[in-house]
Amino acid sequence: MNVLHLSTSDLDGGAARGAYQIHKALQRIGVNSQMLVAHKLSADPTVIGPKDRGIDKILSGVRPALERFYINKYKQKKTYVFSPAIFPNNIAPQVREINPDIINIHWICRGFLTPESLGNLNKPLVWTLRDMWAFTGGCHYAGDCQGYTERCGACPLLGSDNNHDISRKLWQRKQKSWQNLNLTLVPVSHWVADCAKQSRLFKDCRQQVIHSTFDTSTFKPRSKTVAREMLELPDKAKIILFGAIDATSDSRKGFHYLRSALKRLAESEMAESIQLVIFGASSPRNLPDLGIKTTYLGKLFDDLTLSLVYTAADVTIVPSTQDACPKTAMESLACGTPVVCFDSTGLKDIVDHQETGYRATCFQAEDLTQGIRWVLADEDRWYALSKQARIKVEREFDSERQARAYLNLYQEVLERSNLSA
Repeated sequence: MNVLHLSTSDLDGGAARGAYQIHKALQRIGVNSQMLVAHKLSADPTVIGPKDRGIDKILSGVRPALERFYINKYKQKKTYVFSPAIFPNNIAPQVREINPDIINIHWICRGFLTPESLGNLNKPLVWTLRDMWAFTGGCHYAGDCQGYTERCGACPLLGSDNNHDISRKLWQRKQKSWQNLNLTLVPVSHWVADCAKQSRLFKDCRQQVIHSTFDTSTFKPRSKTVAREMLELPDKAKIILFGAIDATSDSRKGFHYLRSALKRLAESEMAESIQLVIFGASSPRNLPDLGIKTTYLGKLFDDLTLSLVYTAADVTIVPSTQDACPKTAMESLACGTPVVCFDSTGLKDIVDHQETGYRATCFQAEDLTQGIRWVLADEDRWYALSKQARIKVEREFDSERQARAYLNLYQEVLERSNLSA
């Protein structure tokens, strides 16, 4: 079996790394797997980047800027995380040359593929859904908007009151282009699966949940003392960890809820013993008053350093309002550090309440505070949580387990395709 993965990149961001991990895990169990990307960062010969012609490389860099130009027309927009998929990257000749048996689509935005491109691939398709974009009019997370259950338009994230705005047009392009696709969905969490079922585009589409995977040989329990010494963090403090891309500025990541929870802790008997560590964001010019000592680590670019950060912490807080299958929570558990989060979206699949962490009542900072206190208050309980955290990762997120689930799905899809041919 020849499998081709399509992804905007192989290593640039969590979605790309997740696609690459699946690609490599499939190779380890003997599958002939290749990856075709718009932006190649690894030296892996099984990852195929843009063609060598200069114009192709130039266009690959220009397309994301052109797409942002269209978003800039909406002066009241609330986000840039919106992909209109207007300018296609013509990969069809490369796909024909590779001639795979099956194509696994991953994250394909930033000018990589358009809805029309998928309709021209003429192969059985498996689509790993890492956010909501595949079934919306361009947003990656819809927030409170339910437009994707019908046909989008008047997009609140664009600040639009026009029913025939760019979100409606993209939704209609998807509907027209995907009517006859041989498509199977792989949501990375049950929450994404439920959203896809509610969408008008995918409500009747076959799907199977397979969680994300990552490098559990790098993200593993280590010496907390050594980790803190290397990171120059205090040995005796109870360290609360928070981190994400644009950790403090992306409202979806929930830093405002954490800030409220920390202010409560700062007024408690724990105030002198706790310290906050933030990664993914640099120290702002105007430091927010959190009431406790805070260390900013900035953006981290290698997994080993990140694994040391998780190990150094006593608890990781993931207060996201919407997240498909957040790697931060998974990586923290892999390192034996319990997670406190809200009882919402993809986090329900990752954190087992009072077994590997604490799932607080949705968007109540007071219960988030209670969760942090509960994890930190009892040393014996903490060690039990830490042990179960690693067991959970090995049992449910192991890369070989996920690769075999994909392989079984590929075989089912190909068998179905052969029967209907």
